[in-house]
Amino acid sequence: CAVLDVQAACQDATVMQELLKEGFHRDLLVRVELGAVGEHAGGCTVAARTRLPPGIYVDPYELASLQQHNLTKAVLIPDVIDVEAPEYLATNLLVLLYMEPDPGCSRCFRAALPVHGRYHRPAEESEEALVVLKSPEVLVCCCDNRLSAECWKPAEVEAPCSGKNVGPCQWYSITHKLAYEESTLQVPVGLRQHSSLVCVVTLLATVLCSSLILAAVCKYGHFS
Repeated sequence: CAVLDVQAACQDATVMQELLKEGFHRDLLVRVELGAVGEHAGGCTVAARTRLPPGIYVDPYELASLQQHNLTKAVLIPDVIDVEAPEYLATNLLVLLYMEPDPGCSRCFRAALPVHGRYHRPAEESEEALVVLKSPEVLVCCCDNRLSAECWKPAEVEAPCSGKNVGPCQWYSITHKLAYEESTLQVPVGLRQHSSLVCVVTLLATVLCSSLILAAVCKYGHFS
C-alpha cells in the first residue's frame, strides 16, 4: 500500500503542451502542475526538456531578442541552427525551456516559445504534412534542496539551473502523467502536379521584375 501511495503522489504532477496559432509560425505553450510533489520544490528551477523533430525549429536570433527583453529563457542544443534548411535536410533540436510560476496556481509553472515549421517536399495528394511533437520531460533543479528519490531521478542536463548560478547543479527528472501524449503540427505543402505551373509563374514574375528594374535604371540612372 505504501508503494501505491508513493506512486499516486508522484503521478499528481501533470504536464500539458499546446501549439497555438496556425500555419508555419506557432507558439509552443507548456504548462506543468507539480501537485503533491511540489511541496518539496520550493525555491527550485523548473524546466521542460523537449525534442523538436526536423519539421520544427526555433529561430536562435528571435530567441536571443526575447531573452534580451526577459520574455522567455531557453537553451538550444545545438545552438547553431540553419533556419533556411527544409525538413528533409534538418535534424532534431533539443530545447530546455525554463518555466515561470503561474500566478493563478501555487504549484503550477508555464512557459511559451515561438516555433516555426520547415518547408517539406511536395506531396502527391495531401496539401498538409503532419509533424508530431512528443510531450516534454519535466526537470527540476534545486541546488540546496534534497528531493524525494521516489518521485525524482537524476538527469544529465548541459545547462545551469539559472543565469545567476555559476556552480554545478544537479537536475532531476520528475515522474508525471501526460494530459496528451503528443501534439500535431499541420504544415502546408505544395502538390507535385502544380510544379510546372509554379515554375512558369516564377519565371514570368522574375522576367517582369527584372524588366521593371532595368527600365527604372535606364530612365533615372546617371551614367558617367
